[in-house]
Amino acid sequence: MKNQKRIITFIIFLGVFSASYFIGSQSEISQEDALTFQEEFNELIGNIDGIGIFFHNAIVAVPMFIPGFGIAWGIFSAWQTGQAFASLAVLNPIISDIQPLAILYASPFGIMELVAYSIAMSRSALLIHKIIKKIPIKNDYKIIGIEIGIVLALLIGGGFLEAYMIGYAEDSGLVLDI
Repeated sequence: MKNQKRIITFIIFLGVFSASYFIGSQSEISQEDALTFQEEFNELIGNIDGIGIFFHNAIVAVPMFIPGFGIAWGIFSAWQTGQAFASLAVLNPIISDIQPLAILYASPFGIMELVAYSIAMSRSALLIHKIIKKIPIKNDYKIIGIEIGIVLALLIGGGFLEAYMIGYAEDSGLVLDI
């Protein structure tokens, strides 16, 4: 019963994260705002490598474990990532032809990040449920530590995979200048 509740909560947050990402991707972004985003984005990723991608994603993911707050943070992070997609789509017509959720579900690192964020957000929900019901969370420290380890492992693997795929795309001439 306990494992079923954990799995169902995880699946719910896969959907919540995906829906929030999709909603963000449907945002109307002006050309000016898209160009501002592009400048900031290019500055952020300049010479980013697998470790840099990992640290960025870990900084986003770890607060998602905070009871209650983690859910709101995860929804906001997903929505903001969707808006980033919308900004890129404004500047590059080829990207605008891609279904936003395809980027999330079709890339191996996208799936790894989605799973990691959903683990963290669902743990946040389970913890807040226990706190509201006045159920001690003292016994949860071990499982939370294991889940944080899983999330970090997914994110480091995803970070290196994403960096590799970006490098390969750049070397192959597949990356378009946006």
